[in-house]
This record gives sequence, structure tokens and C-alpha cells, in this order.
Amino acid sequence: MKSNYQQVSDSVITYCRHRRLRQSEALRSLVRETRVVKSDLIQPLFIVPGSAIRKEIPSLKNQFHLSVDQCLREAEALLKLGITNVLLFGIPEEKDEIGSSACKPDGIVQRALKNLKKEFPELTLTVDVCFCEYTSHGHCGILKGQSIDNALTLTELDKQAISLAEAGADILAPSGMMDGCIVSLRSALDSAGFQEKILMSYSAKYASAFYGPFRDAVDSSPSFGDRRTHQMDPANSDEALREIASDIEEGADIVMVKPALAYLDVISRVRDNFNIPIAAYNVSGEYAMIKAAAEQGLIDGERAMLECLTSIKRAGAGIIITYFAKEAAPLL
Repeated sequence: MKSNYQQVSDSVITYCRHRRLRQSEALRSLVRETRVVKSDLIQPLFIVPGSAIRKEIPSLKNQFHLSVDQCLREAEALLKLGITNVLLFGIPEEKDEIGSSACKPDGIVQRALKNLKKEFPELTLTVDVCFCEYTSHGHCGILKGQSIDNALTLTELDKQAISLAEAGADILAPSGMMDGCIVSLRSALDSAGFQEKILMSYSAKYASAFYGPFRDAVDSSPSFGDRRTHQMDPANSDEALREIASDIEEGADIVMVKPALAYLDVISRVRDNFNIPIAAYNVSGEYAMIKAAAEQGLIDGERAMLECLTSIKRAGAGIIITYFAKEAAPLL
């Protein structure tokens, strides 16, 4: 690398003055390399049975359990802010061993989809395709003894996906890390006449410690064991590339890295290796830590939020699922 200055004559020294472009916000904005925009963001919403319910989730400040009627009001507020993408999670009235309510035409998410699609057709509706919120044991699939039966789980996931597609989902996002999930879902959806439905795969979902508040929000902590037999080892990044390559070959339209902040290097590697839309999930624990630190006066919460979102975009994710979407929108 060349020196940042050179001797031009005995009396004149020229410098490479990087600071010239940082003198004002207008200049900094003019040369800014990475910009987060509202259309990058997806806001998760948690749908619960009942009516007139808008109850704050204790572990996720400013995030709420919403009945379907309140979900509609929240969607309206998001659209007014310019947020046009939501991700729906459902907490059913009853849970059982096989998560049967996940596939019902009148299930909690199905009801929300139908109402949202009718009232706000301009909204893009993404839905979680998994069983952890619906099973009494909290695992992501159908159990055989103490283990998930991958093949049987795929069959049930196909049923769930078709039910959600029929209700109006635009993007189906399988989050369980079941092998062969994408090709199974693609085949099932196509056979049912839903060739236009988009698959956003949780391709590189790590067995992370940062999911705690989400599991509290949907009551999905496993009743025994953990999810390390199907979610990825946090130490691995080559494996993420293999997972993503498999999902692309199977028909994924969008791939995802989850969590985001602890895996920016993985997002960057995926961007360098694949020409496909990349999503990253700025997960509940990441959100909650910033909120908690801001409440204690340890950091500027607004600046930290924007800095984190920018880092995710800079790493290579064009789609950011984040609980900050509504809060960030007025600042973008």
C-alpha cells in the first residue's frame, strides 16, 4: 500500500485527506456505501386467539401478542410507515404431539392471512412453516421416540404449507432445518397449483443462544433435549455453504442466515459464493440485548439499532427480518 503522503517538493507535502468527506452529514450521506431502506425490512408479528388482544411480550419490549383484529390494525400502522413485509407466527389455542392445528384451514395464522390479504393486498405475507409453536413438546417436527422423524415431518410440513398457501401466504419460510424440506415443499406446492409461491429457506440456522425471547413469546422451548441435532453448530461456516447450495438446488427462491449479528461472516461468505437473494434474521436475543442496554443508559439505542441493521446489510443481506422494523422505519 502506498504511503498516505508524499514529498512533492522541499516545502510542499500532499496528504490523502480521508476526513474531507466526513465534514458534514450531507457529505457523509453523499458518499455512503451501504443504505438500509424500508423495503429491506420484514416485521415479525405474533398472532394469538381471541379478540381485542394487544399484550406486550415481557421479554420483547414493544413487541406484542396480537389477536387477528389487532393484527390488522398493526398491519395498517406498518403500511403507513412504509413497511410492506410481515412474517407471521401463530400461538394456537391448543397444542398436541403432532402440532395438528398448524394445518387447519381455520388455524390462527390461516385466519390472519385471509383477513390481511383481503384488507391489505399490498402487504407481502411471509409465514413460518414449522411445528415448534404447535407441538406440546416444543420440537420442530414429529417425534419417533426421542428424535424427530425427518420423513414424517416432511409429509406434515407439506400439509401445513398447502394450508397456508390456500389462506393467502405469499412467501413460505420453513424454519425447522429438516433435510430435503425445500424439494418436498416445492413439489407439494407445485402439485397443488401453487407454483407462484415463494420459498424462503432458513438454510443456515444455527443452534444459537440468542433465541430465548422468541421461545418465550411462542412458548416453544423443547420439553426435553435441544435442537442441536438439526440446527447448525455455531463453529461452522463451510457447512453453511453446503446447506445453502443444497437448498438452491432443491428450489429455494431466497436463502437465510440466522441469527444475523453473530454470523455476519457467514452472510458475507454466502454473498461471495451465491447469486441469490439473501435474508438474515436479526433475532430476538439480539433485539432484546440492545433494548436492555439502552434502558440502562449504557448505549444510545437508536444509533445502535441503525448500526446493527447497517452491518447486516453491509455483510450482504438484502432482506432483514427484524423486530426493529417498525421503530427503524421513520429514521430511514
